[in-house]
Amino acid sequence: MKEVWVFNGVGGRFPSAIFESKMEAEDWIKNGKLSGVLTKYPVGISVYQWAIDNENFKVKSERDCSPEFIQKFSSAAQEHMHYENGTSD
Repeated sequence: MKEVWVFNGVGGRFPSAIFESKMEAEDWIKNGKLSGVLTKYPVGISVYQWAIDNENFKVKSERDCSPEFIQKFSSAAQEHMHYENGTSD
């Protein structure tokens, strides 16, 4: 499965960068002394469906299938790193 690395800066509402490799992303973050979260996302599938397929999330109620729930869904099972001033925790 193809994956990309998405960086969300502290206080940002939308991603500020998307990279094909973690190394590219980390170089950019380090050079810019940026703070935020770098997360690996699958391409061509929603995180919601990815989490279900990988048994990281189980639908328990109708609410879990609602558009409001799905459009805000994120998974702690996604690989992610936190950065402060260009350095990871």
